[in-house]
Amino acid sequence: MDLGLAGRAYLLTGASRGLGLATAEHLVRDGADVLVSSRSEEHVLAAARQLSDSGPGTAEGLTADLADPDAADRLLDAADEHFGRLDGVVISVGGPPGGSTNTVTDEQWRDAFESVFLGAVRLARTALEQARAPIAVTFVLSTSVRAPIAGLAISNGLRPGLAMVAKTMADEHGPHGHRVNAVLPGRFETDRVRELESAAEDPVALRERIVAGIPLRRYGQPEEFGAVAAFVTSPMASYLTGSVVTVDGGSTRAP
Repeated sequence: MDLGLAGRAYLLTGASRGLGLATAEHLVRDGADVLVSSRSEEHVLAAARQLSDSGPGTAEGLTADLADPDAADRLLDAADEHFGRLDGVVISVGGPPGGSTNTVTDEQWRDAFESVFLGAVRLARTALEQARAPIAVTFVLSTSVRAPIAGLAISNGLRPGLAMVAKTMADEHGPHGHRVNAVLPGRFETDRVRELESAAEDPVALRERIVAGIPLRRYGQPEEFGAVAAFVTSPMASYLTGSVVTVDGGSTRAP
């Protein structure tokens, strides 16, 4: 399907690996130019090279931490410098540390709020305020928006709030033609998921138990998520805003 991305430009954060990179790959293969960012210079430059080779769109990379107050302006200025336009932003941040409400410290809560919550809101707000034409903002969150995930207290606390911020932004900026949505990934084959599983007493048993609760009986592949996120951000989804799209193989039982 042609998503109508040729000649358009997008900014993606947390896009040097995993689901963010998979989303960027779909955008570039459909002709979009992308600026990808992450906190690792090594990873983001490698991702930009990989994306440029997959064409026909082009890719640039920039190191940035959304917890930094100036990150939003730096990223948006770079996108304007490279492409002269911005058609959308896909905001994905690294998962906060695991733990229960009894074990997570105040410092961990504060650090996660700065990067996972405030950094994402700041970038979305700044992009919408500075936009010279209608743009699409897509938040990549988690199924913890719909139901809590055991051992991820911080994610369970912050992600639902971000989903409501996204819907509020959709209300506020819709009259100007801007679209704001959230996409909720379930279990995918990513480094983040493998990291969480490795911390369990029996990672194999944990995975078997999780897979048994997924109607499709498997984890998703990053490219399967990337296809959905790219569509939501593309002009093909021009009447989609204020929506929360779940991509989890059917595992979330909430509607």
